[in-house]
Amino acid sequence: MPYFDTASAAPLHPVARQALLAALDEGWADPARLHQEGRRARLLLDAAREAAAEAVGCRPDELTFTPSGTLAVHSGISGALAGRRRVGRHLVVSSVEHSSVLHSAAAHEAQGGSVSEVPVDRSGAVSAAAYAQALRGDTALACLQSANHEVGTEQPVAAVAEACRAAGVPLLVDAAQSLGREPVPTGWSLLTGSAHKWGGPPGVGLLAVRKGVRFAAQGPADERESGRAAGFENLPAIVAAAASLRAVRAEAAAESVRLRALVDRIRAAVPESVPDVEVVGDPVRRLPHLVTFSCLYVDGETLLHELDREGFSVSSGSSCTSSTLTPSHVLRAMGVLSEGNVRVSLPNGTAAKDVDRFLEVLPRVVAEVRERLGAPVAAPREAAPAGSLVVDALGKRCPIPVIELAKAIGDVPVGRTVTVLSDDEAARLDIPAWCEMREQEYVGEEPADRGSAYVVRRLS
Repeated sequence: MPYFDTASAAPLHPVARQALLAALDEGWADPARLHQEGRRARLLLDAAREAAAEAVGCRPDELTFTPSGTLAVHSGISGALAGRRRVGRHLVVSSVEHSSVLHSAAAHEAQGGSVSEVPVDRSGAVSAAAYAQALRGDTALACLQSANHEVGTEQPVAAVAEACRAAGVPLLVDAAQSLGREPVPTGWSLLTGSAHKWGGPPGVGLLAVRKGVRFAAQGPADERESGRAAGFENLPAIVAAAASLRAVRAEAAAESVRLRALVDRIRAAVPESVPDVEVVGDPVRRLPHLVTFSCLYVDGETLLHELDREGFSVSSGSSCTSSTLTPSHVLRAMGVLSEGNVRVSLPNGTAAKDVDRFLEVLPRVVAEVRERLGAPVAAPREAAPAGSLVVDALGKRCPIPVIELAKAIGDVPVGRTVTVLSDDEAARLDIPAWCEMREQEYVGEEPADRGSAYVVRRLS
């Protein structure tokens, strides 16, 4: 069964498996103890730290292993903010950061700090100039991911790092998605990663803090990991994580070229074989293994379920697959279509025949889901002699409000409007995106007794 969700968790690398099994026998003792078993465990921990530090490009004493990538982010942000409290309490992040960064930002704001979110363009990238403008005299820390976890867009880390350096602000780079695939970004002050993203075991993160960065670890003091990660180290997992990081980085150059070619085929083939699809993310400045697209008139949960039945494991940022019924904050920040969203992220070793079969299966699956939902299958009809229409889609969830809009737009003359009443949060994003895709005018959102009224003018 082809597994196309490595952006969530990569399959365990063979080197990680070998190192994990070996360390289970040799690294079970407490590395803080001075007896023979403890010294052997300490040697393994030190070797793992040196290997990981070399891969990241820092000194071993600058790198801390944490119980997860999320905790690495939380610890990095809280420690840097606390260490620079005298400078100020202003934090700068991009609007498409991983939820771990945004949750830390929300906690900081709740404790009296201030946060600025730098917007992104439709490709998902920040402007280095806009990021520089967000920096202030009281900015204690800036955060920017190396590449986006949902759409693959790479961020201009080097340019932002230069702006931060000029302003005297440390930059935390979340490199979770790129660390095992792309060169490590330059100019960072703090860097985080997560082993299960590169083929290591789950439950291991890393936090690197450059010497000279003011940092005050938060929480109760602990003698382990320089006081930055409390608790007994999961040494077998750490050894496996470091070994696999070194292995995947050695393979990255050749494998990235191969995976980029496969992703290019998907990016080109999907819009040709599936009508009304938007491929999102930067087409060039992107991770080599990841592609995301959204399909109009499709229930994302059903689409993922049907692809799973066909043997393909993919993921989605669509509100239709979310327990909160709100679209992905990344797609919302980009202003792109969220309904029917599919993220394909290929693991190392993906066979070309599996991609071919995916491209063969996808058009049929999308067509079947659309048919079940009663989605339009043809271009809008010639206008009937009617004026503006109001479509009541209250209580109906993604993608029904957009389907009802698509059906109604042909029933008004060119120049007249269709107003869609909807209380689905996804409509706020998907209706403007539909207008852009179908070259109709999105007039705007108006208040309503329930939900909102979205007004669309027919242009053709």
